[in-house]
Amino acid sequence: MTVAVVVVTWNSAEVLPGFLDSLPKGLAGLDWRLVVADNASADDTVAVLRERAPEAVVVETGRNAGYAGGINAALAAAGEYSAVLICNPDLRLAEGCGERLVGGLSGSTGIAVPLLYEADGALIRTLRRESSIPRALGEAVIGNRRAGRFPYLSELVTDPSAYARSTVTDWATGALMAVSGDCLRACGPWDESFWLYSEETEFCLRARDRGFRTRLEPTASATHLGGDSQVSPRLWTLLTLNRVHLYRRRHSAAATAVFRAAVLLREASRAVLGQGPSRAAARALLSGGGARTRLIPPEARTGGS
Repeated sequence: MTVAVVVVTWNSAEVLPGFLDSLPKGLAGLDWRLVVADNASADDTVAVLRERAPEAVVVETGRNAGYAGGINAALAAAGEYSAVLICNPDLRLAEGCGERLVGGLSGSTGIAVPLLYEADGALIRTLRRESSIPRALGEAVIGNRRAGRFPYLSELVTDPSAYARSTVTDWATGALMAVSGDCLRACGPWDESFWLYSEETEFCLRARDRGFRTRLEPTASATHLGGDSQVSPRLWTLLTLNRVHLYRRRHSAAATAVFRAAVLLREASRAVLGQGPSRAAARALLSGGGARTRLIPPEARTGGS
């Protein structure tokens, strides 16, 4: 199988060398090519790529196109492939990770994800259930980690046994996933209207609608150096609003109003405890239409609020 290794970068010069160094062992056994979409980095990201990975196909989008926009740009330049490995640039692949993920793409499994670990070795809970009103309320009232023990009360899957076996899930965080060529062809481009956050949720659910499962491959692993969505008020607000945006895509206006209220209850309760990101998210939820769009750079907007 020919595998396109797709990476989206934005000011990633600091983390790229470690990622690139992990690829030979992480992708051992695969016929692969590296395709990088750079979203107008202001640092030396492109120079680092040219120097350390001269064989890579580098697509300079010329704008901050977002994660989905970068993936689509890279896929358009990838040529022929049987499967795609979508990676964040702050990953460190463990030996054999790629081959095990791609090997997991069989039958109805269109998306395979690995175990992800923090830099200190702690397991990251990456498996998720589809959003629902009871789950939003459960997370608001008792918190997502406690509610995660009950499948109907939280999106987050916390059961340790789910991470010890091959587990089918509604969706998984998109830092690293293998996607079969058949799944990509059936689903089409990633939805760029999300810009950042929930684009992997939408893609996994769309794949499920077309008969392709998302499955954890527990023999594959990588280290993820992490992001700042939970500490940046702007990014946490966008993450929260995109959850509501996606829910509205798949449910009635009445159901969305109840879901939005449950999400607001969660953010407001945390704002009362002094959490700045939740305070910003609660204000945005109360402000009505347009709040989500204002958080997306003008050059990346593709509709929706």
